[in-house]
Amino acid sequence: MDNELSELYAFIGSIAPFEQLPESVIIQIVKQITICYVPQNQPLPPPNIESPSFYIVRKGALTYRNQQQELLGKYGEGDICTIFCYPEKYQDIEVSSEEDCLLYALDKQKLLGCLIESPAIISFFEQSAEERLKHTVSDLHQAAVVQASLTNTPIEQLYQTPAATILSSQSIQQTAIKMTELGFSCLVVVDNDEHVVGIVTDKDFRRRCIASGMDINKPVAEIMTPNIQMLDIRHTAFDALIAMTSRHIHHLPITAEGQLAGMVTITDLMHFEEQNAVNMTSLIHKASSVDELVDISKLIPQLQQKLAKLGTPAEHVGKAISAITMALTIKLIELAESLYGKAPVPFAWVAAGSQARQEQLAHSDQDNALIIDNAMQPEHTAWFERLATFVSNGLHQCGFIYCPGDVMATNENWRQTEAQWHKYFKQWINTPKPQALMNASIFFDLALVYGDASLLHRVQKQMLQQTQNASLFIAHLSKNALQHKPPLGFFRDFVLISEGEHKKTMDLKHNGIAPIVDLARIYALQEGVTAVNTIERLEKVAGSRSLTKSSAANLIDAFQFLTSLRLHHQARLVEKQKKANNYLAPKEISRLEREHLKDAFKVIKTLQDNRQAVY
Repeated sequence: MDNELSELYAFIGSIAPFEQLPESVIIQIVKQITICYVPQNQPLPPPNIESPSFYIVRKGALTYRNQQQELLGKYGEGDICTIFCYPEKYQDIEVSSEEDCLLYALDKQKLLGCLIESPAIISFFEQSAEERLKHTVSDLHQAAVVQASLTNTPIEQLYQTPAATILSSQSIQQTAIKMTELGFSCLVVVDNDEHVVGIVTDKDFRRRCIASGMDINKPVAEIMTPNIQMLDIRHTAFDALIAMTSRHIHHLPITAEGQLAGMVTITDLMHFEEQNAVNMTSLIHKASSVDELVDISKLIPQLQQKLAKLGTPAEHVGKAISAITMALTIKLIELAESLYGKAPVPFAWVAAGSQARQEQLAHSDQDNALIIDNAMQPEHTAWFERLATFVSNGLHQCGFIYCPGDVMATNENWRQTEAQWHKYFKQWINTPKPQALMNASIFFDLALVYGDASLLHRVQKQMLQQTQNASLFIAHLSKNALQHKPPLGFFRDFVLISEGEHKKTMDLKHNGIAPIVDLARIYALQEGVTAVNTIERLEKVAGSRSLTKSSAANLIDAFQFLTSLRLHHQARLVEKQKKANNYLAPKEISRLEREHLKDAFKVIKTLQDNRQAVY
């Protein structure tokens, strides 16, 4: 490989998503590159490139703007411009060089041909930066679950023994041969006294040897990574995960009394849990039928129970369950599109209620809707009806039952164009009748699940512009929300349900959690806050005209305590093979917890009384 190709190889192999690819594929890709020099202030694509291509910025910067010449973003060194390969996604976008640029052009079809065995990498290119960011955030939510599940697991339960070693004096070629024979992706490098001096991985071979053209007969010490991180056997798997992620490494040697004992990899940590949110989401992504999704969804109550036992915060559990529900919905939409064809016009499938707020627990009822592009024609109605029916039926089969109030995309009222949704919100805000207030409590909590994010963004933006100055509407919404009172008597005794199936219990959801959700929503609407998650709303309005910082902190504490109680209550029911519910008997919890519960209800009552005094 000549110097120019080596430089190309090293650069391409160092940027996402190519860094995940094997050496052979990177070499194929490098051979397809066309080098382009683009002067400052020149539009793309370059005149010598005729076919749709990806452009990798090697030096310089590109900008992309809409037709109104508003700056939408920039590409810098190592960024990949995909705009010219997916014109249907990026209509009316103009790209130009902000300064003199050196670009690497990759023909779309040729690149995708090189990636035929790497569907995940292809997905990277097919998604916009915004979509990738959404998935990244979803992964972070799920990672919180994985970390929690590893917290109390000793590392000795996971690491592999013995750790394979190689003498630092051995050649690069001898090291590669040993790694190949063992089937390992790394070796620990030791000196003649068996002291650890470094580690060598596949990446070291690629970047420090092949890319630079180093002689393979030189000692492996010249390409190893020295001064490596190691972990004592007394630590937990969570400690290993933190050590690996903080230093961006995938292999961690384990020591016992100062001596090398074994090796743990990031894959070992991921394989430890067979029923975590990460693996469930991965299984959902790979599923090819509704029946497969139904089987996967049966694991959700067990997942919730496991996370509760591990002490995972209810906030993280809610995000994990909501992420799984989102993954199920996306897969159902994809299956529907494979049956009925692509949508005739853009649309946004949105979740409402607890899923939108990322506060969902196992097998809640479904709340969803469709916002459809204004270009929709009467002949398109049947396609969206089929989509809604397929997805809603699929979610029901997966345990997310039909909404008792029919707040689903299968209801034609909630399967409308963007223009009609604007009319809905305007009418609800300007004419706050009882039904309008009920709708407001549902549809003011919306989150995108699939489709065109701009449709939801415009609806929410216009809605919030109206609510900030709608004092009459806020007054009615406040009055309506105050109907949910915490079950606390005059002498701070609990007011329990007096008869029926749930006699001598309290409804944690409707009389404890819901009042906080309602208050947070009202504060957010008053302040024009776009967040829908309850804790995030309270954090963003803290210190505003609507809510003091101390009151916000108190409400957050109350919310976290109540959601934790609810989570553990449901986990106990699932363990007894009973159906999860929200009805807690005070005798289920300790005396100290009952006192904390009373304090939480008192916080809610105080804020409700303050609200009532204002309105």
